[in-house]
This record gives sequence, C-alpha cells and structure tokens, in this order.
Amino acid sequence: MQFDKRQLLRAMAAAPLTLAVGRAWANDDYPSKPTRIIVPYTPGGFNDTLARTVSDRLNRTWKQSVVVDNRPGGNTVLGNNLAAKSPADGYTILITPLPFSALPALYGNKLPYNATADFQPLVWAGYTQNALVVRPDLQGVTNVRELIAYAKKNPGKLNYGSTGSGSSNHLSMELFMSMTGTKMTHVPYKGSAPAVMAMLGGEIDVLFDNVPNLMQQIKAGKLKPIGVTGASRAALLPEVPTVQEAGVPGYEVIVWFGMQMPAGVPKPIVERANRDIVAVLKDPEVVKLFRDQGVEVVASTPEAFGELLAKEIPKWTKVVNDAGVKLE
Repeated sequence: MQFDKRQLLRAMAAAPLTLAVGRAWANDDYPSKPTRIIVPYTPGGFNDTLARTVSDRLNRTWKQSVVVDNRPGGNTVLGNNLAAKSPADGYTILITPLPFSALPALYGNKLPYNATADFQPLVWAGYTQNALVVRPDLQGVTNVRELIAYAKKNPGKLNYGSTGSGSSNHLSMELFMSMTGTKMTHVPYKGSAPAVMAMLGGEIDVLFDNVPNLMQQIKAGKLKPIGVTGASRAALLPEVPTVQEAGVPGYEVIVWFGMQMPAGVPKPIVERANRDIVAVLKDPEVVKLFRDQGVEVVASTPEAFGELLAKEIPKWTKVVNDAGVKLE
C-alpha cells in the first residue's frame, strides 16, 4: 500500500501535540493511585513524624492512599537508593534530612545513586537546632570557651557521642572541632536515646543532639547546655547562647528536614505535590505540633530546597574530607 507523503508529514507534525495532550491529561489526573513516602529510618523520631503527618492529611486531600514506608539501613542509603530507582511518576516521595548531604563524601563512588542527578527536590519542610551539652560534673567546663580550652589542653581525652557517622550530631561536632582546632574522641551509638543514656552514665562527656531530644534531661539538671547551633537562639532554650555567641564566630548548623522525588517527575506533578504538602505544613495545627517538638516550619518551593541542597552538599563534603571522617 502506497502512503501519501503529505499524510506522513501531517502525522509527524501532529505527534508532539498528541504526546503533549497525553502528558497534560496524565498530570491533571494526578494523583490517581496510591503514593508512598519512604522514611530511611525506623519508626519514631521527627523524620517519621513528618512523613505520617503529611500522609494523614494528604489521604484526605487526594482521596487516595498515601502510605509511610520505613526503610532503615546503611546510614539511610537503603531508603534513598530505593527512592532514586523508583519510577519518576510522582508516586514516590523520600524524606530527606541533613545527613543526606554528607553521604557523597562518606561513601564516595560506593554510593549507589547520585545525590544531585537522581533526585527532584520537592519541599524544605522545616528545621531544628542541635544543642551542645556537657556532663554537669565535668570539672572546669561550664561554657563553650572553657570546653575549647580543656579540649586543647587534653587532646583526645574528652569523649563525644553521636547517633552514627554522618548524623547531624556527628557533623556538628566535626565542624566544631575543625573551627576550634580541638580533638575529641568519637563514640557512635544506635540512636539518640542510647547516646543520652551513655552520657548520663559517664561514658561520654560531650554531645550535640536535637534540642527536643535533650529537653527532659536539661530540665532535670542532668545535662548542662552550653550552646545551640543556629544563627539565633532556640525557642525552647532562650537562655542558652548560640555557639557563635559563645566563642566560635561563623559556626552554624541547622538540622533541616525535606522531601524529594525521583529525578524526571513532570514539573506539573512536582508543583501539585508541593502545593498540597505546603498547605499541610502551614496548617496552624501542624505548625504548633512541630514547634512543640522544636521544629520550625519552612514549607518552601522545590527551587528553594534545591538551593539549600546545593549549599549543604559541598559544605559537608568539605567538613568530612578535611576531618578524614570514616564510616564506623
């Protein structure tokens, strides 16, 4: 059968329009099936709270199932990789906290995904601060300047705890040591609670941890706060100076929490998901819920979260490389 050349040209011209209409229809139909939010941690903690709060409210908004999928393992690499390899259709969301930005330096070419090329930033949800606490019975250390002086006089003698290599409390201390020329000994634990218990038991002397995780012991006088990591004082600890104020100019760590999708998700879907998640985060009940846990809501655009990641990844890459941090 002979095919008219003019018919072929008309068909070729119409093809992009047909595809565009199909994509537009698919985007307008979103969401039309269940969505999962991957949390690269065990249940509990703020990352899980963020996922479950958003999931619960999106279930009602989208009239579709939005499920939380906890995938801990490998310093969050397991869950991150699962999200990176998922279809770019908008039905997979990854909870992404600060440690995400240190993993490229910690793992190098062993990281099974590309931290920038394999993800689409969705929203910077919020942030908290870490507090720097010491044992109340640590003689001669009642503030940051005294801690620096003691650590310089006794290199390696002080033990500091963390929730593992690359965690926000570990990175906070590595940055602190690099900026103050001090050396303390790292003792990693499998979570915040074990690290705090170790400090109460005298196994470690110093700890950075999320402010909400420490409040009970601070109020009971069992831990002494001497600084917070933000550029301004923490709402839950207004009497405690920032580390900057206390003697380390330029020191700042914000413990941020965000959400991403696999790279390649169509922009209209990213915008729709962002708009609906931002509406959840700005709900006064959610703002209060998070603030009671020491977390301030940001609820940003995808572009703003992308800009944050573009600053944080090189920042923590330098800290990890300069300190020679190794996975433990």
